Amino acid sequence: MNTTETMKPAVFGPLGPGTPYPTDLSPWTPDAELERLKHRLLRHELAQSTPNIWVALRRAANEAAALAWLEQHPLLVFPTLFAELTLAARRRAYKQEFVRARSAEFLLEAA
Repeated sequence: MNTTETMKPAVFGPLGPGTPYPTDLSPWTPDAELERLKHRLLRHELAQSTPNIWVALRRAANEAAALAWLEQHPLLVFPTLFAELTLAARRRAYKQEFVRARSAEFLLEAA
């Protein structure tokens, strides 16, 4: 009985059996390049920020990548989108910290 398990063809890497064979034969693809660019820029931003806004920065990076894919040349527009959205995320985070601190002051005064 031939099943899909018994009929699987053997795929050997360039060095013979047991060598991992790359699933992506293309050394460069636009989506992989955009991901590399996103991670490189995000690492730089995360290194310059406090952990309390890391989630917001990651969200901004993902949103910038999604918006960049809507353009004809996503690799060209991504850095600008990334910069704008991370700046907006930083502003929101700092404003939120200010509101929390201010609220804590009001609660202390009320108590």
